[in-house]
Amino acid sequence: MAAALESERKRTRRLTRRYALLALATPTVLLLVWQALGSLGITDTRIFPPPSDIARYAVDMTASGQLPEAVGITVARLMVGYVAGAIVGIAMGLVMGVWKPLQAAFDPLFSALYALPKISILPILLLIFGFTETPRVLLVMIGVFFILQINTLAGIRQIDPRVLEAATAYGATGWRLFRYVVLPAVLPSVFTGLRVSAGMAVTIITSVEFVAADNGVGFLIWNSWQIFQPGPMYVGMASVALLGAILTALVLGLERILIPWRSVSGRRFTLRRRPRPAA
Repeated sequence: MAAALESERKRTRRLTRRYALLALATPTVLLLVWQALGSLGITDTRIFPPPSDIARYAVDMTASGQLPEAVGITVARLMVGYVAGAIVGIAMGLVMGVWKPLQAAFDPLFSALYALPKISILPILLLIFGFTETPRVLLVMIGVFFILQINTLAGIRQIDPRVLEAATAYGATGWRLFRYVVLPAVLPSVFTGLRVSAGMAVTIITSVEFVAADNGVGFLIWNSWQIFQPGPMYVGMASVALLGAILTALVLGLERILIPWRSVSGRRFTLRRRPRPAA
């Protein structure tokens, strides 16, 4: 038994290393091809500057403080809206899941509002709050809220009623039922919503900074396009992509801490080829 477990651990480590190499190799190859096309003059470097030039722009913008300032402003807006939207969305999904009248009252309304493009709400928020930080943060919060509310409610709906009956039969009621049965069952859906909403939040805040801000990474990209400076524009785009990747990685790390059984079960049921019986 111990030998089989050790063999499985070694196999898991080998697969992890292999997948990590693949994850690094794909963007590396794409960047090398991009660099080669620019160096050979196949692409117009005025529109598609090679990665080496973009890296030099990034170094210069970092040294001057322009890039750190823009990233810091965007991260502040992003995190406030993301965290607030996640908290309110999870709370509303849980309450709607356990209280059916509230679910019947708000579920159709939320479904209709979720389909509304979030950027179309920005003019209304600007009319109410003016050209301040509030509409920028609120728009991120609204986008994250709907995703977390939908995923949390879906997680509660997927709980097997027989599990709840068994827990109640063993004396789990009220807070104990929520703490030991409902919450662990809902957490996978919540973290799925957190991962999806991470990319949504980055997209929303960048879009808002395009049209309703005079700072931030989104403004950096839009302003660079207006004055035809593709180098800083690509630096801003790379910064947005990196922000999304970092936020998603943070959510995945928190998921492994809070619901470790999900990653364990994922490794346990890996498909393997069955050995052929001896002739």
